[in-house]
Amino acid sequence: MLPKDFSRATRLPGTTTHPFDTLVRLADLVESLPAPIFAALLFALALVPTFADLPRAFGLWLFFLIDWVLIAALPRAGKSFGPAKPPTLLLALMRAPFAALPLPLAALAQLCGTALVVYAFWIEPHRVRVTRQHLQSAKLKPGAPPLRVLHLGDLHVERVTARERQLVELSRALKPDAIFFSGDFLNLSNVHDPVAWEHTRAILRDLNAPHGVYVVTGSPPVDKPEVMPQLLDGLAHVQWLRDERVTFDHYGQPIDIVGITCTHKPTIDGASLDDILHGDPDDFTILLYHTPDLAPIAAAQGVDLQLSGHTHGGQIRLPFFGALFTSSLYGKKFEAGRYQVGALTLYVSRGIGLEGKGAPRARFLCPPEIILWEISANVENAGRP
Repeated sequence: MLPKDFSRATRLPGTTTHPFDTLVRLADLVESLPAPIFAALLFALALVPTFADLPRAFGLWLFFLIDWVLIAALPRAGKSFGPAKPPTLLLALMRAPFAALPLPLAALAQLCGTALVVYAFWIEPHRVRVTRQHLQSAKLKPGAPPLRVLHLGDLHVERVTARERQLVELSRALKPDAIFFSGDFLNLSNVHDPVAWEHTRAILRDLNAPHGVYVVTGSPPVDKPEVMPQLLDGLAHVQWLRDERVTFDHYGQPIDIVGITCTHKPTIDGASLDDILHGDPDDFTILLYHTPDLAPIAAAQGVDLQLSGHTHGGQIRLPFFGALFTSSLYGKKFEAGRYQVGALTLYVSRGIGLEGKGAPRARFLCPPEIILWEISANVENAGRP
């Protein structure tokens, strides 16, 4: 697969020029509405699909208000801490077409909608799953134990919740040789929140592995350059990779780790990768980079494994279709999971946390994940010295 030329692209995912940022600003405006005005807006919306039939409009409005209450209760339950009005308005717009159905189908559709809200906001985002992956490479020597790598992505910390505690417990139980984090430490709503900083630091303090913990920054609006030094200060066991390569030894086998700072500009970030590798590296090489958009360039540079995130798997996925939105220059091509790009193996994590601001604190058919890799020599090498 040849890399695409994005040198002239101006509306890049993960930056303030992307349409997603416009939606975030619009969501801030919705959240600023006083509660009575917002409630009146919801009622006006309920009148449209019910053709101003007041009993049906009041019924639909009640479902809108229940959504609002369910989302507003999330912070009190310690689940998530974002604004309630923008996702409530989005859900109202999604509910509205079903209100035009004849009774009792309309009522049944709204009840199903409420069940989905409970599941997507209250349940699925808080169940971390372990995804296990295996990779064999001719670059590795036979006979040594597999390298166990734990890949984490998109923490988006607001506060330490049961989800983050589960993450730490799983990381200890899995006993990885190394831990890699592919960026987006903070929630978009908490970028300048010192409490969120300290909670992030508490999580990082609890992550340990014999070969170390390696991290890169994520999207510039999330992992801001002026915040990151304060976030990682004093965490000696965490190695922040900034356009550099480091090597550790695993049973006599050198493993190269390359960390590239994400600008969301493949031309710039690809040049940084080229400055480090200059072609096909001899040692097994892992690239840690926030977005999958660098994969075609990384494949051309001879990288063996790229660990990325950023897409969250879409957070909301439909059966047989997948992610509705990925924020990737390649659209749905690298939305979530494992891909083969030439000799490169790419994995795009669904992430752990949720974006922030007015983006819904919801997941559907896209639970948070951490990925445990077992990387070993190619079985064809087993008889070689």
